[in-house]
This record gives sequence, C-alpha cells and structure tokens, in this order.
Amino acid sequence: MLMELHVRTPGAGLLEITAQVEDCLDKAGVVQGLVTLFVQHTSCSILVQENADPQVRRDLETFFDRLVQPADDPSMAWVRHADEGPDDMPAHIKSMLNGVSLHVPVQGGALALGTWQGVYLVEHRAQPHRRAVLLQFIGSKA
Repeated sequence: MLMELHVRTPGAGLLEITAQVEDCLDKAGVVQGLVTLFVQHTSCSILVQENADPQVRRDLETFFDRLVQPADDPSMAWVRHADEGPDDMPAHIKSMLNGVSLHVPVQGGALALGTWQGVYLVEHRAQPHRRAVLLQFIGSKA
C-alpha cells in the first residue's frame, strides 16, 4: 500500500514525524512487514535519530552547519549552483549525506524503533517548505 504524507517544515532543522508515520501505518493495517519512506525532494532528507533529548537535534544541526557552510561563505567559493540562494547547494549536499529514503520494520502493528528512536524529516533550507514523503507498506495485515 502506497501513501503520501505532507509535512510543513518551519525552516532548517530536524522535525520528528514518527506520529504521522504511525498514523499512516494504522490506516494501512499492516501488522508485520516493512515501511519504506522516500522524500521527494533534493534539499531535505529523512533519518532515524534519538527523540529523547532535544540537545541531540541541536548538536546535529550545528554539526551539519559547520560541515557544510552557506554558499556565500568564502570556503564555498567553488559552488556554482546558487540561483536559489546561499542555502540551496549546501542543502543538496546535506541531503546527499543523510539520504532521501529509509526502511523501518513493522512488528505487531507498530514501527520497530528502539526506545529512544524517532523518524525525522530534516529540512536543510532556511525557509519553511511543504515536503512530500511517500510511504510504501509491505507485509501482512491482521
């Protein structure tokens, strides 16, 4: 079963979407199997990360901002793709590093995430966006 989830982001940062994915899982009725998540954009990404301590999200955001500077930073003088602003090409790089797809097992009708794990859409652009995430559920129903 294929579903589409739309997520409004407030701007750059990690946005937990675990609850929305679980709602889709409930609608799909899959009890055992797998969900594949695929974000249909090249300037955001999707991943599993700790959802207990908000400092983890802040540290990860800081890490990626330090790793990939805005295109108008002197260290990024090599960047050619800057038509959409100084955060665009860095967003593409961050998306490439994190990835745009994810697989999560489904057990007993629930996402088989660890105790402190959550599913996150990572917005790499400074401005808010509306992002589309495709969810493909494969498995057995009740």
